[in-house]
Amino acid sequence: MNEHDERWPEERFRQLRQQADPDIDKVVAEYLEAQPAGKSALDLLKSVVAELGAAKREARAPSGEPPASEIFDAIDFAKDLPDWGDDTELLARGQAVFSDYGLYQSAALFFACLPMAYAEVSSAKVLAGVSNLATHSLTRRVAETGQMLVDVMGLRAADSLRPGSPGHTTAIGLRILHSFVRALVAEKYADRWDTERYGPPVNQELLLATLFDFSVVTWEAMETMGVVLTDEERTANLYTWSVFGHLMGVEVCGDGPLTLADVEPVSARLGRMLEPSEEGRRLMAMLLREMEAFMPLGWRKMPRSLVHWIFQNASHGADRVPGLLGVPRPAWWFTAGFAVARSAHRQKWLASPVGGVIRWLVRKAGRHIVIAMIDRHSDGQAAFRIPDELARAWRIKQSAPAVKTRAIRRTVRKTLRAPAQGRKGPR
Repeated sequence: MNEHDERWPEERFRQLRQQADPDIDKVVAEYLEAQPAGKSALDLLKSVVAELGAAKREARAPSGEPPASEIFDAIDFAKDLPDWGDDTELLARGQAVFSDYGLYQSAALFFACLPMAYAEVSSAKVLAGVSNLATHSLTRRVAETGQMLVDVMGLRAADSLRPGSPGHTTAIGLRILHSFVRALVAEKYADRWDTERYGPPVNQELLLATLFDFSVVTWEAMETMGVVLTDEERTANLYTWSVFGHLMGVEVCGDGPLTLADVEPVSARLGRMLEPSEEGRRLMAMLLREMEAFMPLGWRKMPRSLVHWIFQNASHGADRVPGLLGVPRPAWWFTAGFAVARSAHRQKWLASPVGGVIRWLVRKAGRHIVIAMIDRHSDGQAAFRIPDELARAWRIKQSAPAVKTRAIRRTVRKTLRAPAQGRKGPR
């Protein structure tokens, strides 16, 4: 057993699963006790969701006014960067991984990271149950996840993780939100939540898995897409996510960043969390419907096909994810294309042109995903917007006329697809 295996014994993961976030849970409990009688945890959670949405908008486009959320002042739980987390050069390099490969990472988010989260049963139960109660929209949570990625990684500014900036506001907001979720489960579902099996909602094991979904799982998905990050890029990206994890209350990031040496032993342990669940299948079906509605004609089955492709040879049991989530069969033409891609690895003269076509397909899918989030969620309390710099680089128009034009095209696609879907069903 080497040094890193000793750092990650089975017993540590059992402890992480049973551990929540006592620091923030204590102050949130005090906040809840101070509220007027008659207000439930669910009522307060809905108010907090709205307040945090306003606070994040203020952080992205400061107006000079005080932060828009009373919850931050009431809880008074702002955290500075850790002593080990002020390497601005490394933070910038970690963020550059997103800005340089953003469309690939957008595709990885929807076709790898979110499916992994849905296959982690306690995560799926929280996302499908509590999030739906609080927001009445499962798909809006997807947009909020995309916005988190942009706020933390897409601003090309290492100070975005400092107090008052978008990344920092997002991290602290999520930490508060997770605590309210635990309070809500304790109030409404205590008799139905299997704490012995799943631990408390949004426990430390799940938070660690989430950090790995946004970093390690993303790198592996990008590699399947034909984009291989260097060790230096991976180190910097994991460092940046570790700083975010520290702000978000991830216990294993308390004393220092995760390193590449941690990747293999942690991935092996986290692979055991993957299980089938009705909630996970429901979330996956809704995600696919959302994405398929925004795909061009002839591309409707691209999202499900990409999920199968990305996980086909995944390690540590992740190859089971499409089956666990009931992902429909891929398009026949995509299966044929994947076979060609595998053959190209054995024929050097084919590797370059085939790889180029695959990367073009992935970038196109990633662009349509970002457009879907903008068009579906660009207004309201959890608005999804990307910086103009990224929008230009990714050739995405966010103006009202552009959104309206795309809505017309989407209506046409829906009309044309309806007869075929009625005949064939949802295969």
